[in-house]
Amino acid sequence: MATSLLQCKHSSLLILFTTLLLIPLSSQTSLNPAQIWSLLRIQHLLNYPMILKPWHTNSTFCNLKPNPHFTIVCYSNSITQLHITGNPFSPSLPKTFSMESFVTTLTRFPDLKVLSLTSLSLWGPLPTKIARLSNLEILNMSSNSLYGTIPQEIANLTNLQTLILDHNLFSGPLLSWINSLQLLAVLSLKNNSLNGTLPNSLSSMTSLRIIDVSLNDLSGDVPDLTELTNLEVLDLVNNSFGPQFPKLGIKLETIVLKNNKFGGSIPANLESYYFLQRIDVSSNKFVGPFPPSLLSLPSIHYVNIAGNRFTGMLFKNSSCNDQLEFVDLSDNLLSGAVPSCLDLGSDDKSVFYSHNCLSVSGDPTQHPDPFCQTQALAAGILPEKKRHSKFAKKVILAICVVVGVVLCALLVGVLVLFLSKQKNVRKIVLRPPKRLKENSGSTVNSSLAVTDSRYISPTIKLGALGIPSYRTFSLEEIEAATNNFDTSSFIGECSNGQMYRGSLTDGSLVAIRCLKLKKKQASINFKKQIDIISKLRHRHLTSALGHCFEYYLDDSTVSRIFFIFEFAPNGNLRSNISHGVARQRLTWPQRISAAIGVAKGVQFLHGGIIPGLFGNNLKISNVLLDHNFVAKLSCYNLPIIEQSTQTETRVGGTSNGESDQADSLLQGEKVDVYDFGVILLEILCGRPIQSHYEVGIMKNQLQLSLTGDRAARRRLIDPVVNKSCSDESLKTVMEICMRCLLKEPLQRPSVEDVLWNLQFAAQVLSQSCEASPLTPSLPRRS
Repeated sequence: MATSLLQCKHSSLLILFTTLLLIPLSSQTSLNPAQIWSLLRIQHLLNYPMILKPWHTNSTFCNLKPNPHFTIVCYSNSITQLHITGNPFSPSLPKTFSMESFVTTLTRFPDLKVLSLTSLSLWGPLPTKIARLSNLEILNMSSNSLYGTIPQEIANLTNLQTLILDHNLFSGPLLSWINSLQLLAVLSLKNNSLNGTLPNSLSSMTSLRIIDVSLNDLSGDVPDLTELTNLEVLDLVNNSFGPQFPKLGIKLETIVLKNNKFGGSIPANLESYYFLQRIDVSSNKFVGPFPPSLLSLPSIHYVNIAGNRFTGMLFKNSSCNDQLEFVDLSDNLLSGAVPSCLDLGSDDKSVFYSHNCLSVSGDPTQHPDPFCQTQALAAGILPEKKRHSKFAKKVILAICVVVGVVLCALLVGVLVLFLSKQKNVRKIVLRPPKRLKENSGSTVNSSLAVTDSRYISPTIKLGALGIPSYRTFSLEEIEAATNNFDTSSFIGECSNGQMYRGSLTDGSLVAIRCLKLKKKQASINFKKQIDIISKLRHRHLTSALGHCFEYYLDDSTVSRIFFIFEFAPNGNLRSNISHGVARQRLTWPQRISAAIGVAKGVQFLHGGIIPGLFGNNLKISNVLLDHNFVAKLSCYNLPIIEQSTQTETRVGGTSNGESDQADSLLQGEKVDVYDFGVILLEILCGRPIQSHYEVGIMKNQLQLSLTGDRAARRRLIDPVVNKSCSDESLKTVMEICMRCLLKEPLQRPSVEDVLWNLQFAAQVLSQSCEASPLTPSLPRRS
């Protein structure tokens, strides 16, 4: 009935269609007449807008010149692309407009691949008939007034690669059917009224490059997106997501989480986001140390962390990326000095840092010292001036209470210590043991400040890497973990002790390093060194979980120290490169990633504390791989070894006639750089290098291959990775390896230069694999 009325009402159009059928083919050979009628029908349904004035019965639609308002593309007498862009200020469509009729008309273009209808004042629910356009690859209906839920039938558009429904009135949840669109690369639904949570099915949509659901009412945790290796843009602005920071892949270029409910700390692995250009986490509830390394990422140009509760120390000499254009650190709890690299006087940079705890002369917006030092009001706001006296009284009362509690705790501690000693004396009388264990406390006392060492802020945050807090172990625990040091638990000899594998009572695996002390070293007070070791925590180190002292009864001197480290279950780097089955060996991207991890670990040991730790026994067999195949340095130089034992002659020294001089930090750095070059050499050739003689031979071959052509370079490297590495990536690693192995220490590169070149090698490899024009360029350091 309705259809009959509509046909009567628009009989003139039917007559027009009949007329078109009579037009000679010579005047309309480029388009099917039925589709010409459908275009004129669309013009009518849109109330004959001015932008479509060129459309009339005599138009050769497929030959119309594209313009900003409409574009028509044809193929084999059929429309494959239809773009119509209206005027945002054009009048609304009449009440007689029917979205159902409009979409029905669109379905008469069965070969349509691209449909873009923006700013046309379309209104009403999006009909399910849209799914009849089964060949659609791009659907853009943004800036209209479409409402209701997004129809599930869109899941049938299995060729769809881009879905843009921005600036509409869609509501309801984004349901799990979305993962039926496995080719989808762009999902943009911003500025609607969507609610609920993001479906977990997003985690499997590996083709996604852009996710933009900003300006909605979505909430809850973001699904795990680590498997979306192509994802470049994530925009979640103005929702209620949180509290967990999203789990993301490392190739993201834009992360925008502004104005949500995210909390906790920034994940440590953000320092590996080499492609990241823009990050905005402002107006959330983040706490904990702000990682200054964000400012020096190789591609970063926009950083906004304003309106959180980030803490940590900034330094004048901190490094920044030269491309930085915008930095907003306002409204946090940062202390220290504004990095000079931000170049506050530069016209091409916008830098904001008000309402922090920074030492900036003449800046009245910075918080007062008591606020910064106590951090008691870290989640609150500054009191008004008229309440300063009340605040001072509260602070004094709090200090008195704290002092009283501390004094009581000390008295109780002394009493417990006295009783425990009495108990131990009785035990000794009844059963004289061969050795005595010290258990002075469950954790290291962080108040024992090391006056000659400065910790970089990430090292202070215990547990940041998911590692338990550092504590003191009893000898009984160590013996139980290793089955009384059974030979089956023995791993091997380290440079300064033996290594055992152990299992704690909670089932967690650990590595136990046993250091034997000489009699003259046994009386040393190790508290200072232990305090340093407890804070040596990094993603690319096997971090210490605790320690245990063993004493002799005759003179109560320390005979052995046991250090308990996290366990890496996937063996060492050599076993995954040169000793494994060919098809199970690490790929070229995995090898570069491992090399970058080693370089970061060495960089941390050299600069994580001052003075740094050098002569770190860098061997490929001491590079371990955790359950995620993340490289971790083991058997590195602990402060207790450096200060209490004679450091052995190192590989980098003996092969070049050098001595490892403790008073030369530069010399120590270059020794580690040489040893790192030996590791790179084995990563390249895939064969174990057992002697300095083999290093010399391989070095000569490497030099010859660099002066030769591409084929010469390919003959040298491991055949397992020959096909998976780009030539530029391979050549970059070869060149930095050669520089590391230079005979003259001062000619060897710094660890920072090594790291930079390896990151460049990783980036060019990624670019060669993806051939993406969106991938940013990272200049290589020579």
